[in-house]
Amino acid sequence: MKKWRLATLLLLGGLLIFLALAYRYLQYARPVGSGPAGPPVPLEPFTEVWSQRKVLLLGVGDSVTAGFGARRTHGYFALLAQNPEDECPEMEGRCLSAVFPNLATQNIAVSGSTSLEHVKHLEERLQTQPADVWGIVVMTSGGNDLIHDYGRSPPREDAMYGATLEQARPCIEDYRTRLNRILDLLNERFPGGCDVFLADIYDPTDGAGDAGNAGLPPWPDGVRILAEYNAVIHQAASDRENVHVVPMHETFLGHGIHCTNWWRNTYCEEDPHYWYAFNLEDPNERGYDALRRIFLIEMAAASDRFRDNTNDGSTP
Repeated sequence: MKKWRLATLLLLGGLLIFLALAYRYLQYARPVGSGPAGPPVPLEPFTEVWSQRKVLLLGVGDSVTAGFGARRTHGYFALLAQNPEDECPEMEGRCLSAVFPNLATQNIAVSGSTSLEHVKHLEERLQTQPADVWGIVVMTSGGNDLIHDYGRSPPREDAMYGATLEQARPCIEDYRTRLNRILDLLNERFPGGCDVFLADIYDPTDGAGDAGNAGLPPWPDGVRILAEYNAVIHQAASDRENVHVVPMHETFLGHGIHCTNWWRNTYCEEDPHYWYAFNLEDPNERGYDALRRIFLIEMAAASDRFRDNTNDGSTP
């Protein structure tokens, strides 16, 4: 009888240890996986030239567009322009240099910058382009407005972390004003026309809003404020024919700090891996791969706007 009790206790103890380890893994593990990431990009749209005109691919915004943490050729901006030497077979030929033979690039994005600074960057660093140049602008702006400086100081306009929704409402409207100013500036700097591909803001908590699980101070209203900022982005695109939302928020759900949580509705069975870098703010290289894919998908969907056979170079 004693042996049976001892065996039972050992079995239960082992089971409890197993369950504790499994819980810890599911709650805190962030495996990054390997290989390609993100949705498939059809090859057909990239098998013919979209335009022979001069095209400037312009990067505007924060560290996501600057490519922080990735190799020089593997940030999403670089991947959009040109396939790298180690490109995976399923993405070969799917880049802007394949469809714009006269493509030039300029990336004025700055790591750590906020939307307040993005207005200044455009005013100071982007010259008015010749009338025969078409602009393809890619932008990530607003994320740093929300997360800085992780609650180490009281919330303010360009560092909203920890704010209540009511505290944030004036800042949300200021962000709307700034974003519209940015879009106006881009139209002014590209008299020959431009299309802006504007990513909305992702959520490393996978919609749970539990920043504490990432080692950050609690932020009860964080998810709601993020949703308001994203609503501003979507409204700006709805108001302007040449602005297109790139769904970064939706695409990255299930690849944040809860990527292994199979019981959540954001769980991605096909790729249950972490697409963020060590700093939680930026993508890792698999995340950048996924990001360039959704940019390319949106560009292909909008390509009739800048194809030579449908547009003579004037603003649509």
